[in-house]
Amino acid sequence: MKKTACESCANYIYDDESDCMYCGINLDEDEMQRFLSSQTYDCPYYDFYDEYGIVRRQN
Repeated sequence: MKKTACESCANYIYDDESDCMYCGINLDEDEMQRFLSSQTYDCPYYDFYDEYGIVRRQN
C-alpha cells in the first residue's frame, strides 16, 4: 500500500485527547470513498507544512 502525503500536510492535526493524528478537513462522502479506495489519491486540500517557511520570510 502506497503511503499518502498526509504526514506532511498542514491539515494533519494531532489530537491530545485521543492521542492520534487526523485530517482536519471534513471530506464529503464521495471524497472519503475515493480516499479509502485508492492508493494514489490526490487530495485537493493538501497543503505542504513547512515549519521553516516563516523563518525564511523573516530573514
